[in-house]
This record gives sequence, structure tokens and C-alpha cells, in this order.
Amino acid sequence: MTSVSEISNQAIELLKKLISTQSYSGEEDQTAIMLFDYLTCNGFSTMRKQNNVWAWSGNRDSSKPTLLLNSHHDTVQATSKWTFDPFEPAIKEGKLIGLGSNDAGGPLVSLLHVFIELSKIEQPYNLVFLASAEEESSGKNGVPIVLDDLGKIDLGVVGEPTSMDMAIAERGLIVLDCIAHGESGHAARGEGENAIYKAIKDIEWFQNFGFDKVSDVLGKINMTVTQINAGTQHNVVPDECSFVVDVRPNEFYSNSEVVEIIRKHVKCEVNPRSLNLNASGIDGNHPVVKKAKGLGIRTYGSQTMSDQVHMPFPCIKMGPGDTRRSHTADEFIFLNEIENGIEVYLKLLDGLEIKSPFEGGAE
Repeated sequence: MTSVSEISNQAIELLKKLISTQSYSGEEDQTAIMLFDYLTCNGFSTMRKQNNVWAWSGNRDSSKPTLLLNSHHDTVQATSKWTFDPFEPAIKEGKLIGLGSNDAGGPLVSLLHVFIELSKIEQPYNLVFLASAEEESSGKNGVPIVLDDLGKIDLGVVGEPTSMDMAIAERGLIVLDCIAHGESGHAARGEGENAIYKAIKDIEWFQNFGFDKVSDVLGKINMTVTQINAGTQHNVVPDECSFVVDVRPNEFYSNSEVVEIIRKHVKCEVNPRSLNLNASGIDGNHPVVKKAKGLGIRTYGSQTMSDQVHMPFPCIKMGPGDTRRSHTADEFIFLNEIENGIEVYLKLLDGLEIKSPFEGGAE
């Protein structure tokens, strides 16, 4: 196999080219072309759907489980606070500075080159690499549109900046639009039924209620009222009060179950914007988790979401870089983080025995 140092240098050069190419979420067609050509030039039969690019390592063997390596190549938009040119990669004090360098360019190029290296050796699994689109905007043309093309996946590795710690669970998200209904009237005479007062009772419930199942990894379900709106003028009793609730489920509840429980306890109208962003978790006895612990990799529960939310199979999330740098001005990744990330990925994934979930593995 190629030395980790050499692999890292190749990955960094690719990352520089990606930084130089604007790839705002939903507009990442040029980096899709670049990644397609890069994989093809490395001898892979490469496929593309919209701006998602993927390749398989050799021929698929139906008797083997399948491992997916995934990260995204879109970025958020650069803010006016940048002091560097966000599209001009700069190296300073061991840092590679540029938009998307940390989220998720570093994990992306690391996993891509790990894919190339793992493909050189017979592995006990089928291997596929996917560079996905529209992760930052939760767009409709990202991971969800290629899952049918990929077929059955037994384990996913999602590349995000986690300091190479392994996230073994990830919170979901439900945004609720709630409406309390009353009756209007003149405030001077105390007429009507004040919708604000009715909303207050439900808001207090959201503040104080605790779901029964508490995760050892993610903790309890978090519910936070983040917006409220009511009234038209000072002397009219409001007949409607609307408020927004941010709900972050743990892996023990589906989003539909959470909404069903909420509706049983509150009197207001409850309208979820989406039920698709479910929490996820992998069994602590899964082979990839056991091997990670043997290598001294820290495991934890992630409070933020990734493309993992779209994947209905066991997944872990890990990658070089620091999540606290994501979406910040003058975003950067340390060069040695990329080299270390590649080394850790290879130690973890080379020769990994993946037990299919249909053979008693993680659900």
C-alpha cells in the first residue's frame, strides 16, 4: 500500500482544487465533474446522478456485506466576515484555509483516498464511495435519490469533522408549527377567549415534559419553543397564537411517535414540517464499534445532523477536522488532521468483518 504521508499529500492537493471551485449547496455541479473525473482517472467505473458521484471497488459479490463511505462536497455560502479569499486555498501555520476545508472537504478527500487504498486489497466486504450533494441545505437531490441505485448497504461511514471521534448515535429533528385557537373580543370588556393564555399552558408543557426513554448516548429528547406570534393590536383579544417548537429526538423514538405523544398532551394544533429527519444509532456491539474501542477511538452521541439521517442502515459518523470550525469565517483544517484521519480510517476499515444486520447485527 502507498504510505500514509503520500496518500495525505494527494488528498490535500485534491482538497485545494475543491476549495478553488465554488460548490454552494445546490450549485455543486463543477465539483461533481471534478470528483467524477478524479475517480475515473484512478481506474474506477464512476456514476453520477444530479450532483451525486459514486464508484464501486471492483465487482460486487452477493455473498459479502456492503460498506458505504460517504461525505458531501457542497458548502454553505461564504459570509462577509472572511479575511481570506474563501476560494483561494491558503496554507498558514500548518492550516489549510478555505471554504469547505473542514466541512466537509477534509473528511471527503480522506475517505476518497481511503477508498482508493482499500480497493487495492481484497476486502471481506463490497465497497462503494459516494460524494453526495445538497447536504448543507437538506435538499431533495442528495443522498435520498441515490439509495435505490446503491442497493442494500450493511454499514455506512459518514465523513464529517468529528476530530476522528466516532459518533455512534445522532439526533433527529422535528420542527413543529403549533397554533392555539381562541375567540376575539374587546380587551376593555374582557371579552373573547385569549389564545395567548391557551398557548402558555401548552408552552409550559413543552418546557417541562420528559419522555420516558432516555438514551445513554444522546440523553433525553430536547424540546425548545423558539418563536411565538399573536395579536393584531393592543385592544383586541387575540383569537390565534402561533409558536414554533424545535424538537430533537433520541434514537429510541421515531419522529411520528414523538408527534403522536405530543398531540395526546397538548390542546393546540400541531403541524410538523417534516417527519423524515429521524434520529439514528448503531448497536454498541457492532463490529465497527468494537474495533474502534480496541483502537482507542472515543465514541459519543452527536447533537447535530448529517446525511446519516437519510440512511436506513447502521452508520457511524467520523472524520478529520473540528465541528466547531464548520460554517465559520476563515474556516480551516490542519494538514496533520488529514494525515491522521487517513491513518485511522485505514486501521479501522482495512479487513473489517461486517456482520449483516439480517444475520443478527445492529438494527
